[in-house]
Amino acid sequence: MNNEKSIVAGMISLVFVTAVITFILTFFLFNGFNLMGSGNNVSFDKKEVDKESVEKFNQIKGILKNTYYDKVDENKMLEGAITGMTDALKDPYTVYFTKEQMSSFSERTEGEYVGIGMNVIMDNDGILTIVEAFEGSPAKKAGLTQGDKIIKVDGKDVTSIKDENLIIKMIKGKENTTVKVTIYRPSEEKSIDLDIIRKKIKVSNIKWEMLEGNIGYIRILMFDNDAYSYFSRALNELLDKGLKGLIIDVRDDPGGDYEQVVEIADRLLPKGLIVYTEDKNKKRDEKLSDDRQFGYPMAVLVNGNSASASEVLSGAIKDHQKGKLIGTKTFGKGLVQQVYGFKDGSGLKVTVSRYFTPSGKCIQGIGIEPDLKIESLDEYKDYPVSHIPREKDVQFKKAVDYIKEQVK
Repeated sequence: MNNEKSIVAGMISLVFVTAVITFILTFFLFNGFNLMGSGNNVSFDKKEVDKESVEKFNQIKGILKNTYYDKVDENKMLEGAITGMTDALKDPYTVYFTKEQMSSFSERTEGEYVGIGMNVIMDNDGILTIVEAFEGSPAKKAGLTQGDKIIKVDGKDVTSIKDENLIIKMIKGKENTTVKVTIYRPSEEKSIDLDIIRKKIKVSNIKWEMLEGNIGYIRILMFDNDAYSYFSRALNELLDKGLKGLIIDVRDDPGGDYEQVVEIADRLLPKGLIVYTEDKNKKRDEKLSDDRQFGYPMAVLVNGNSASASEVLSGAIKDHQKGKLIGTKTFGKGLVQQVYGFKDGSGLKVTVSRYFTPSGKCIQGIGIEPDLKIESLDEYKDYPVSHIPREKDVQFKKAVDYIKEQVK
């Protein structure tokens, strides 16, 4: 009898001690105190988070740890919780990267990689959409074309992944290996499975040439880390050849490096405001151009796939009345992201501000209307710009005609 009483008393004591410990942990966690040293605490602001939410967090963590049928890795659970925090914002541009994902993201566009060779953009529904399959690339040979939406990679649904870099990492791999890409083609209203062999891709993101009548033409496919260097080289070569007017083509350009586009705009615009950003506290950061400016007639070709950095350049040129925007309304991405790297190699890309054109317009979700609205011919409506024959590219022809009128 005494033994039974001792056992019962022991159990009561254990339950009591466990309850006290749980209470203390929850109390300190909720109140934002350090539990285990500065490197091991998790805290919440009691002014922002309900006590019940913290308790539920601990309860679910405990249930999963104690009742899940397989061994639970608490570090992976915490990684998942961190991912959940960014997902909860429902911002496709705010993303947590694991170490592997951060490594892929950090590659950026360096001009050469192993993949299938295509330009992509996240559409407004957060689905990775092909802007262009590069000429001679595995993607082009497989039949991928503008407007195709990537819904699976190697059988895994990627429609819930809201950062293009994560999906691109899945598509990239070792040279001469095969990746299965499932796309949805809206024009045919069907899904297509394609087995594509990865190859080494060499990308040139800026192309230029001198057109008839000494009209310079520079096409920017993407504002990568070397964009200003190549743009400056292109412009100087064209000027040396006697340039009289310039066409800048940012159609199908999904954007890229903010600082690079600012430098390009500085090369073209007169002294004044290029772009400014505002964060959640209305703190304003301005980018200004110096006295140097481009002194010849200019036209900028834009379309619905001209996004982000392309819109920074287009909006600044339009507001300064330094050239005419020709084509169709731009994509409408007016958000700026900042990337944070952590000691373990992981990272966070987070939207930190909105940007505004010099006239004070934020084009997020709106886009920029061209000065001269010109639609592509119906037969080429769904074609990437690079696949439209020059003689059928009515937007390009309009830009040439405009520059010719200006240099008479």
